[in-house]
Amino acid sequence: MSLTRRTFLGLAAVTAGAVGLSQPAAARPLDAARAVAARSLPGDVVGKVTVGYQGWFACRGDGAPINLWWHWARQADRAPSPTNSAIKSWPDMTEYLNGYQTAFPSLGNGSPATLFSSYDQQSVDTQFRWMAENGIDTAALQRFNPLGGEGPTRDAMAVRVRQAAEASGVKYYVMYDVSDWYSMRHEITADWETKMAANVASPAYARQNGKPVVGIWGFGFNDPQRPFSPQECQEVIDWFKARGCYVMGGVPTWWRAEGDDSRPGFASVYRSFDMISPWLVGRIGNAAQADSFFTRATVPDLAECDRLGIDYQPCVLPGDLQERQRQHGDFMWRQFYNHARAGVSSVYISMFDEYNEGNQIAKTAPTAAFVPASSGILALDEDGTACSSDYYLRLTNDGGRMIKGQIAVTALRPTVPLPGGGPGPITGRVALRSRANGRFVQVRASDGLLVATASAAGAGETFAREELGGGVVALKAQANSRYVCAEGAGASPLVADRAAVGAWERFTISRNPDGTVSLRAEVNGRFVCAEGAGAQPLVADRATIGLWETFDLVDV
Repeated sequence: MSLTRRTFLGLAAVTAGAVGLSQPAAARPLDAARAVAARSLPGDVVGKVTVGYQGWFACRGDGAPINLWWHWARQADRAPSPTNSAIKSWPDMTEYLNGYQTAFPSLGNGSPATLFSSYDQQSVDTQFRWMAENGIDTAALQRFNPLGGEGPTRDAMAVRVRQAAEASGVKYYVMYDVSDWYSMRHEITADWETKMAANVASPAYARQNGKPVVGIWGFGFNDPQRPFSPQECQEVIDWFKARGCYVMGGVPTWWRAEGDDSRPGFASVYRSFDMISPWLVGRIGNAAQADSFFTRATVPDLAECDRLGIDYQPCVLPGDLQERQRQHGDFMWRQFYNHARAGVSSVYISMFDEYNEGNQIAKTAPTAAFVPASSGILALDEDGTACSSDYYLRLTNDGGRMIKGQIAVTALRPTVPLPGGGPGPITGRVALRSRANGRFVQVRASDGLLVATASAAGAGETFAREELGGGVVALKAQANSRYVCAEGAGASPLVADRAAVGAWERFTISRNPDGTVSLRAEVNGRFVCAEGAGAQPLVADRATIGLWETFDLVDV
């Protein structure tokens, strides 16, 4: 596993549970409290979805000047293998024309274990096409110290990104990462003046308030990788502004309070940026922590930026797939929801293509069939929920639409893991047979509770499946014409006793790799379980899918 250049010391713990799931999505109480609007109208970064784009993968034999397995292998002069890997997530390779053979075993489906190179124009074109297809407005091309051995390859990547952006209609801009660039002060301005400023002539180069956008990530971080003084950082910002640039700053998470992850003396430096984007990777890893971050960071950050007339662009993370943070999209959606209800208008996705750090939204191996055998690398279905390889691109699309006000603000994720709403075009009346005991789920006559005890599917075991949109369904029991409810927001057993559909009567149905299905209550994000191997009533309280959470969906 490779260490990110953005790894820094002193990651602060985030306490959980500051905001409950029960707060009404439509309330948006914070809007009225915003005394001063941020100064910028929508442009290419304000009011938009931006992704961080590394473009830092190369392979031996791809023609790149670096001629290494760049960011794919720990020992980059040797092919990636189970013992020489910098890979946390395996890319879905089905749309790349060129694949470079690794030393990994074949994929689970028998195909050779190949990887793409960012140096191939077709790879970059494909990835920018994915951006365009999924509502991503702008890509921030990461540029590290260009004077080292990576420099010529990074220069070439800037050319490839420009071509892909112009062809796809996606905007892009140069974002300098100053990590480990100890002579940055004079070299960053020289690099812009002699090389990168030429990109501004592209119609695809991002502009905000009529100015070309330049990003600078890393000023003020309290770690040895970025030891710069406030004075030299201020000089760089002032230099870019004097040349008519709109300067976006990637700043420490707790930039409003010196200490912790921020060096002393940087308060005025941060506030001289045109846009502030506090870093988030490593800070949160689940929905509860995202809620705490909403209270501790997002709301006061936005208030401070509004007070000063600075644009605000918080991060959204898909989560580290290998650390099992993703919760089949619920973690990422919670962040989108929190930003939307706070009134945030611009977001930065961290990141687009970080397969070596596990935070990618680009197409990823959906199942073990698309991952090298016995590699230990997890696919998107790691928690038992089948997801399409483009799921996190589609989730970003829907989250962006919510941020932009194109769909309602909702805590209930509208994006289904599999396109089409899960198990496919099953319509009309269905029955559920539990895999835990081979029995059909029935509505118990005495109390309306759902139990898996019937040996055959009759009227008491039949449900009308009603599509509610976005892959969400309601189930109406034929036995009593009442809707199935996750009683007590999922805390009590499922019961068929509701005359109308509300938040507790909404479920998603996802198909598992073995053809079974699992039901997830939208109210709490938990899977429906045939408790006690079917001996007890069904309850929506499981975080992952096991035998008791799988069912056969049968047309009746």
